[in-house]
Amino acid sequence: MPDMRFDAEIIEWRGPPPYLFAVIPETLVGDIRYAALSESYGWGVVPVVAKIGATEFATSLFPRAGTYLLPVKVAVQRAEAIGLGDRVRVAMRVGRPGQG
Repeated sequence: MPDMRFDAEIIEWRGPPPYLFAVIPETLVGDIRYAALSESYGWGVVPVVAKIGATEFATSLFPRAGTYLLPVKVAVQRAEAIGLGDRVRVAMRVGRPGQG
């Protein structure tokens, strides 16, 4: 699957920061669900490799309220000076590191 690129707001969910997430735009949900047919771990999470700024990281999308949330790791938050309410540009592909 080719890279997806989108802008997203950083939100918190299930606790105070550093539990920060980028909300996946609804326009990408269908593509992610299709890719998840072969890539999902089986309980709804979808492995991805994402890049915000100059920082690339592997994580898994979490399904929530008809879309997905991209966890933004603390190391990424620090490296890119990301905080609650910020808008970020994300490049992301579905799959595990080393694929694609």
